[in-house]
Amino acid sequence: MNISPFAGQLPGRSDLIDVEALLLAYEKNKPDPYIEAQQVSFGTSGHRGCSFNNSFNENHILAITQAICLYRKLNDIKGPLFLGFDTHALSLPAFQSALEVLAANYVQVIVAQDQEFTPTPAISHAILCHNKNRKEGFADGIIITPSHNPPREGGFKYNPIHGGPAEKKVTDWIQIQANGILKDKLNSVRQVPFEIALIAETTTHQNFLRSYVEDLKNIIDMDVIRDSKIKIAVDPLGGAGVHYWEPIADIYKINLSVLNTQVDPQFAFMTRDWDGQIRMDPSSKFAMQSLIKKSQNFDISFACDTDHDRHGIVTKGKGLMPANDYLATMCFYLFQHRSLWKKDLKIGKTIVSTKIIERVAAHLDRKIFEMPVGFKWFVQELLKENLGFAGEESAGATFLRKDGTVWTTDKDAFVPALLSAEMTAKLGKDPSEIYDELTQSLGKPYYSRIEVPATKKQRDKLNHLTDKDVVLKEIARDKIESVRTIADGNSESIEGIQIESKNGWVAMRPSGTEDIYKIYAESFVGPEHLQMLLCEAQKIASDKIANPSETNDLIKKPEINQASSSMRT
Repeated sequence: MNISPFAGQLPGRSDLIDVEALLLAYEKNKPDPYIEAQQVSFGTSGHRGCSFNNSFNENHILAITQAICLYRKLNDIKGPLFLGFDTHALSLPAFQSALEVLAANYVQVIVAQDQEFTPTPAISHAILCHNKNRKEGFADGIIITPSHNPPREGGFKYNPIHGGPAEKKVTDWIQIQANGILKDKLNSVRQVPFEIALIAETTTHQNFLRSYVEDLKNIIDMDVIRDSKIKIAVDPLGGAGVHYWEPIADIYKINLSVLNTQVDPQFAFMTRDWDGQIRMDPSSKFAMQSLIKKSQNFDISFACDTDHDRHGIVTKGKGLMPANDYLATMCFYLFQHRSLWKKDLKIGKTIVSTKIIERVAAHLDRKIFEMPVGFKWFVQELLKENLGFAGEESAGATFLRKDGTVWTTDKDAFVPALLSAEMTAKLGKDPSEIYDELTQSLGKPYYSRIEVPATKKQRDKLNHLTDKDVVLKEIARDKIESVRTIADGNSESIEGIQIESKNGWVAMRPSGTEDIYKIYAESFVGPEHLQMLLCEAQKIASDKIANPSETNDLIKKPEINQASSSMRT
């Protein structure tokens, strides 16, 4: 797929959503519960959709929230539910709908003061702080966000009492119940007017911002950042953390400039992504053009996506760091500068994250905990404080506090962003310089991802491949050393297949929502070897899943180099 000629440019008036029409569609349009595309469907990050196509409407939110109330009752969850929302246009009305149901079901709900936006990590942090050392009265949470997705979309996530993304067995149960409620025409939904719900005895207003920000000193060395006086810049990309950054600067007296404080449901200030879409993705150089252009005036710069669970780091010398590069750099730094951490702490990574992390782990005499795609797989090990760090290739990560105790069990963009300032202040080198040094001794990886069209039947075939389906002895002229369909960390399916050789690896995974499958590849030889891996991986997949009458044309990434993909759904 070619890069849009408008990538990296500000959108025109015709590219912006009609917010009024979107909100009207949320309220007036009614999904057909017998049409699959209009049903409640939980992916890796909750239920997502758009009101215009009847995939995210008021009925969805009423049904899902009622299902969550049933889940809480069934599992004897009697503590408060922390409820937050981001800056997407559909998030506020979904928040209102959810609170109407929660109040009617007598759920103790804690919301932000003055209906302030609430980042994903602030909810996870609040759940864990509430539940610490408790034996009863456990809290859980709902976060209303479609993450970095375009302005027209809405999203709804449930975080159980462990504070992280809900497991599949949980979301499957909620999904089934919610769709049943839709088919029953919402007859079982309990609801009160929003004005009543907001002042109900069961609704409490809390300053999430202050409790989260004041705790940052226990995970980041704010003193070294303050004393260094390095110049720092942040662009919240109009997201839920937009009002958090100035208090961070004020409380810790750090030299931090907030470059953009705009909140605009059209996100008209965002430069367009690779495909011309508006997407608040801090790992995309196209979406990050505004910050990249200003970064030369600062020692370190960073941005976060709309719910502040993904980060993007920009340095003077290299611009936007590829997500994988920074994950490896964080591991390299943290495990050498956290003296109170246990010596047996592991490094958590997803199976499609860069293998340079494994080389960093070996260099530091640490073990790897490798999991399938999805941050939910890290939750229990973070909760048990067995992982010092957990990160995934899509620029999502969290790590332990300085004393080795759990911080969040969901992705947190604040702490990776601030860690880049800590690194720069403490070592006198920015993260890209640290990364260049570690690759000189550990090898330089080249990473990319491509997408290939595939029918549902083909995707199902790919999802059920086994190691016995790969009979080849070589890939990209290297001997195949392993073929895996199970993650080493938890023996769960990776929902695809990974092939590894001495100098590189490929992984092929079907999309759960689109008619495509994804090929991830990484080479420690160079770009040509990477291209060879990608092409041969596609041939392997096509030979196994394509019908004779079908052909699959390669959808190429915008570029193949060290950069992680910015082409996401």
